[in-house]
Amino acid sequence: MKADTRTPAEIFASPIRYLIPLFQRPYVWNKADQWEPLWDDVRAVAEQVLNTKDSLYGGSPIPPHFLGAIVLEQQLTPTAFIPVRHVIDGQQRLTTLQILLDAAQLVAEQHGSAIDGKALEALVLNNRDLVQQPDEIFKVWPTDRDQDAFRAVMDNEREVTGELASSSIAAAHVYFMEEINEWADPDGDPDKCKRRITALTHALRSYLRLVVIDLEPGDNAQVIFETLNYRGTPLLAADLIKNMVFQLATAQNEDLEGLYKKYWKPFDSNHWRRAVRQGRLYRPYVDIFINYWLTMRRLRDIPADRVFTEFRDHIRTSELAAWEVMRDLAADAQVYAELEHLPWDSPEGTFYYRVINVMEASVVGPFLLWILRWPEKRMPIEQRLKALRAMESWLVRRMLCKLTTKNYNRIIVELLQALDRNGPEVAGDITEAFFARGTATAGYWPSDQEVIEAVQTVKVYKDLTRTRLRMVLEALEDDARGKWSEHEHCPRGCLTIEHVMPQSWGEHWDSGVADHPARQRRDHLVQTLGNLTLVNDRLNPKLSNRPWTDGEVEAQALSDPVPTIGKRTLLLKHATLKLNAEIVAAHPDTWTDEAITTRSAALGQRLTIIWPRP
Repeated sequence: MKADTRTPAEIFASPIRYLIPLFQRPYVWNKADQWEPLWDDVRAVAEQVLNTKDSLYGGSPIPPHFLGAIVLEQQLTPTAFIPVRHVIDGQQRLTTLQILLDAAQLVAEQHGSAIDGKALEALVLNNRDLVQQPDEIFKVWPTDRDQDAFRAVMDNEREVTGELASSSIAAAHVYFMEEINEWADPDGDPDKCKRRITALTHALRSYLRLVVIDLEPGDNAQVIFETLNYRGTPLLAADLIKNMVFQLATAQNEDLEGLYKKYWKPFDSNHWRRAVRQGRLYRPYVDIFINYWLTMRRLRDIPADRVFTEFRDHIRTSELAAWEVMRDLAADAQVYAELEHLPWDSPEGTFYYRVINVMEASVVGPFLLWILRWPEKRMPIEQRLKALRAMESWLVRRMLCKLTTKNYNRIIVELLQALDRNGPEVAGDITEAFFARGTATAGYWPSDQEVIEAVQTVKVYKDLTRTRLRMVLEALEDDARGKWSEHEHCPRGCLTIEHVMPQSWGEHWDSGVADHPARQRRDHLVQTLGNLTLVNDRLNPKLSNRPWTDGEVEAQALSDPVPTIGKRTLLLKHATLKLNAEIVAAHPDTWTDEAITTRSAALGQRLTIIWPRP
């Protein structure tokens, strides 16, 4: 490698094209973290130029400001063509500098001297007489996703509208334009404005510095990229993987642009790069997918911080061509992307809602991807559904029995290994048998009796999250409606959990409960499943705590807010939900501790049918 310190004038003034390869990540710099600090530094240098005697004419020296480093790889170009270099590292910095130079050029063209405008134009555009293709006029050319926005903002005659206007590149250009205009013309004096623009032009051309590292023949661009970026810079694992597979494709003489458009382009979209919650943390959606994909492919647990390393090892050991790896990754990515759009009332959609969304069992992701990736001719639909039912039952039963989630990663990997050995044709049988033979605490599949006992004793309202408890009650509501109901599934995620006997039962429900043990027992019972139901809207707390029957309300002379309505009548208004219809039909006169215990046992029995085990 050869490293030299260069000014923007030295980097951009000659005819040159700095191409950002397809395998680089898109433009991601933002105002708070990069644009504002860069402008603050440039403005400070410009003010030094402005305030230093004779600095515009080679007089007193101005200390330069260093912007960082860029790594370039020279490309072979035919005689008479504009020289080309690939940007191996520093493309965010180089792109931002071009946007800043263009914004300054536009301000100079509008409010400065013609000389300043031309001096800055020479740093952003090549001579039109030298280009072979229209886009060759740009000295920096970004990766595929950013090309339309970059082309639009760098064209001073074009108004940036629509979707392009919301891009980061367009936002950066607007930001620098506004800041330069405000700084150059603080008090409406045209002559003063021109002087300030001249100072800014000199600062941009001559008083900024970049360390330019030119790779020499034999230098490994991929290794250099990984070394500079993987250890410290917040690149996505997908960015490093992209760089690696496209470098491999280059060595295999593949059509890079064709591969990018066919297989990789979606991964550079905002949808795939967005941060999504996984447990307590947020991770890029694409990195989570690749993490699941590698776990599924390599049949071992892949820590989040080893995704790139494991992918690199997978490439080396699989002996697949780059295009084959990208093909497989893209095919499974389509399956993964469809998970969020599964019909919510389908078996697969119900599994995704309950297990992934509500229970937040992201550890199951590789298993779900493995199950859904197979076509029906390889995995019969009954085997797919059997596998999903077994997994869901194992997870829910353990949740209800308050068993540990420790070692779930290891258990899922062992299941994937068993599935891989036996094939997709018997996936359901293998999944069910795998969990059924689990005897250790970490893998045990609770029996029917254990579930029923847990439902009667566990304070689920206190011990389960609201979303998980609601999911259990939703499943009971679906079961109560039956397969032939006009509305087979109740609404998801929007109903409210209601205590039948209120938590504050002492105000109107203390009849016959005098001693301390009985009160303790009731305090416990009101938090168990038998005392819980769903309602369409949250009840007014004053209504929710009222006695069970209208007669009891009258007897206690309650007048606020509705004088003659008891709790049973309130639930009757929500009787479109079968859970409430069952309660009010079976208990016209009283709702007691014994009623809660009896209902808990009955609901526990139904849960063993909803989530069965062999």
